[in-house]
Amino acid sequence: MRGVEFQEDGFLVLEGFLSAEECVALQQRIGQIVAEMDVPPHCRAEFPPRILNKAEEQQKTQDNTEYFLSSGDKIRFFFEKGVFDEKGNFLVPPEKSINKIGHALHAHDPVFKGATHSSKVQAVARSLGFHMPVVVQSMYIFKQPRIGGKVPAHQDATFLYTEPLGRLLGLWIALEDTTVENGCLWFIPGSHTSGVSRRMVRTPAGSMTGISIRGSDPAWDNSLYVPTEVGRGSLVLIHGEVVHKSEQNLSDHSRHVYTFHLMEASGTVWSPENWLQPTAELPFPPLYT
Repeated sequence: MRGVEFQEDGFLVLEGFLSAEECVALQQRIGQIVAEMDVPPHCRAEFPPRILNKAEEQQKTQDNTEYFLSSGDKIRFFFEKGVFDEKGNFLVPPEKSINKIGHALHAHDPVFKGATHSSKVQAVARSLGFHMPVVVQSMYIFKQPRIGGKVPAHQDATFLYTEPLGRLLGLWIALEDTTVENGCLWFIPGSHTSGVSRRMVRTPAGSMTGISIRGSDPAWDNSLYVPTEVGRGSLVLIHGEVVHKSEQNLSDHSRHVYTFHLMEASGTVWSPENWLQPTAELPFPPLYT
């Protein structure tokens, strides 16, 4: 594999990593999960609408934050803005309303577990020198037509921080063609060599917000970004510190992706301040099985 290119740029595209049939299998399985989902109560709005007092607003914020913070060992649903009416009914078909499903598909669903731990994924990890990789999270991202929102420029290690740095790898598998129009990834090549400028951390127990941001990102020059359009079945390897983003989906076509993160467990400290923490019910599972 082109390891030197990955180390220089901080990302690498491997075309044809999954076959069309393998992509379809993952899409069909996520369709079944969506068809069977229960919409979490915090997504439903009251009707008739009423003005919340300060205590109620604080409780709503805490409920939303807790739903996210406790999703690391579960399969949970996160929706696009404006997809529910005042009664809590869908304004669009449910399968067109979801932003993403996360964060433990790799652990709880046999189809996604098989894809995550496949011999092909293991071979990629070994080629990059991973000795004891563990899976820390997984997501299915929909990037819905016309409403799929932009993802601002960021580094994955902002949210999944390790000491030392350089131990985190994102694997981003395009289940549909990705283009500039439907929200492909954009990278700043070589930006993974400058450390991490911002971190999202858990606040102490009992805090109302649950999370806070430490530090700030520099004003990255837009001219440095390179669009990365890839075909269905392609794998994009993402260094934990490389700067990347995606724009809003302005097309009539979705951009389905299955993505997950590996960490080299040998000699690595997973920050106890990270929002996502292994649990007794779900320790980070070893990739090599």
